[in-house]
Amino acid sequence: MTATDPAPALTVVVADPNLAPLHAEFEAALPAGTAVSWPDVQDSEAVADALTDADVLVSGVCSATMAAGAPRLRLVHAAGAGTEKIEIDSLAPGTQVANTFHHEDSMAEYAVSSAILLRRGFLRQHRALRNGEWDSPAYDLRAPWVDTLSTATIGFVGFGHIGARCWELFQAFGAQGVAVTRRGDVDAAAERLAWSGTVDDLGTLLETSDVVVVSAPLTEATAGLIGAAELARMRPSSALINVGRGPVVDEDALYHALSERTIGAAALDVWYQYPAGGHTGAPSKHPFEKLDNVLMTPHSSGLTRETFARRAADIAANIGRLAAGEELSNVVAVAR
Repeated sequence: MTATDPAPALTVVVADPNLAPLHAEFEAALPAGTAVSWPDVQDSEAVADALTDADVLVSGVCSATMAAGAPRLRLVHAAGAGTEKIEIDSLAPGTQVANTFHHEDSMAEYAVSSAILLRRGFLRQHRALRNGEWDSPAYDLRAPWVDTLSTATIGFVGFGHIGARCWELFQAFGAQGVAVTRRGDVDAAAERLAWSGTVDDLGTLLETSDVVVVSAPLTEATAGLIGAAELARMRPSSALINVGRGPVVDEDALYHALSERTIGAAALDVWYQYPAGGHTGAPSKHPFEKLDNVLMTPHSSGLTRETFARRAADIAANIGRLAAGEELSNVVAVAR
């Protein structure tokens, strides 16, 4: 091939069903001549067949078997942040692994909306009115008065791009913010937080926060970070919102704290058990669904069309860079 010859067209296999609704937009953003296949991800044979001559796999999963059947693979691109299901050691040397984000806006909406819903008692009022009960101090003097976010202290356990974006939205309501992180490197003044610290300050954060937003990643150091002793330091009126990973908050301790009203309420978007296949399965060994102070969602806080439209654009741009021989963005590993 001479310097004036065009680069050979790439073959791309998309094995992430979340991108299927963006089929047309994604393909339109790819370099001219790119061949794209969308095999049924539930059909392992179809995926294997498509990978035979693939240069790029768009998926958060690449097993050793998949890698062995894809000798031409040059890039595995997750359509999200997680790459833990990509067996990097099984990829051919030089194969790049990249990821993408863009879920922080949608997750911030979830955090703020669930904080309002729980703090204002809307879950309780919703259930009551469906039974004809007007659970409001305007009609029932026994009903509690509630507070707006303007009087709330929001405590962030983890303050990466998700926590920081959540805080941007909470500020619009006049809330005060505090944060703890593993490294303790958050500049409180620059972020307009009342204070920031390390996980050594977690107890103080829990004692002083009306809403606790957990967005810390799951690591050996963060597993069970918030257990029974920590939950006991929260206020009986406080709400916990977990958009990080389920096991960062101890499963048994959380269930008991909610069922015994040690804490006021929780919005749980991340769990302890996930379906092995399909879309059914209990999210925990405990019956959280029987508690009236829990908002339960199926790990959906970041799942919006906008999230994946931006991710698709990132992936298409990286494929364009690969075709042009340019340096890729968001590379998290290179197979050795």
